[in-house]
Amino acid sequence: VSSLSDAFKSIMVAERAGKKQVLIRPVSKLIIKVLSIMLKYNYINSFQFIDDHRAGKIVINLNGRINKCGAISPRFNLRKHNLNLFVDKILPSRLFGKVLLSTSKGIMDHTHAVNKNTGGKILGFFY
Repeated sequence: VSSLSDAFKSIMVAERAGKKQVLIRPVSKLIIKVLSIMLKYNYINSFQFIDDHRAGKIVINLNGRINKCGAISPRFNLRKHNLNLFVDKILPSRLFGKVLLSTSKGIMDHTHAVNKNTGGKILGFFY
């Protein structure tokens, strides 16, 4: 099981329990980038990296906006013309939620991938 999947599970358990904070470990660059995307769209309030000279920890301040989030495994390849079909299958509505992609231009959500006219490997989703 990947560290991204573990992080999403910890966030979901804390959200369902109504917690305001959640501790995630271990930490990777991928998790930090995903959390920064979630922060940009106001799905979380803030997060703080704690360096313990090992794998590290992250404390996330939640705001109760996440209904569901998850990692998609295996990480399917998505071409730019198949992107909207896959997004329609995952997200409940076109109005909210993001699908995360790892592209050659960096990790981004599906709206930026469409704007930059690129495809990539699917990482996960949140709404």
